[in-house]
Amino acid sequence: MAEEVGRRLAAEGATLICGGLGGVMEAACRGAKSANGLTIGILPGDDRRAANRYVDIPIVTGMGYARNVMVARSAQAVIAIDGGYGTLSEMAHALQSGIPVIGLGTWSLSLRGRQDKAVIPARSAEEAVRKAIAAAKKREKG
Repeated sequence: MAEEVGRRLAAEGATLICGGLGGVMEAACRGAKSANGLTIGILPGDDRRAANRYVDIPIVTGMGYARNVMVARSAQAVIAIDGGYGTLSEMAHALQSGIPVIGLGTWSLSLRGRQDKAVIPARSAEEAVRKAIAAAKKREKG
């Protein structure tokens, strides 16, 4: 699913920005590269060689998980796919900054026992990318 999201984002002309390591991040980058897209990886450590092989622009931070703020705040829209607590923190940072978050098989949020509707749900890579592009354009217009 992440690979398809990356491929579809690149086909739309979007730059993919992520944490730059393996797993979902690598799959998304691989998909973007398969469609000649540009990929940026914001890395937790000091070694640019730690980036997955599909990252065009590795950014070393030496910040560990604190780099999640940079990943989220650098995006015009976030597509959260699956994920652990790092993904959850990126979602929270994006939402706090007014950056739209599209959820694809990821965390759901609730507050005081009530469902929080801030995360825009998607059921497929196609739907997630369509919603992310639309939300980013809407946000850009103000």
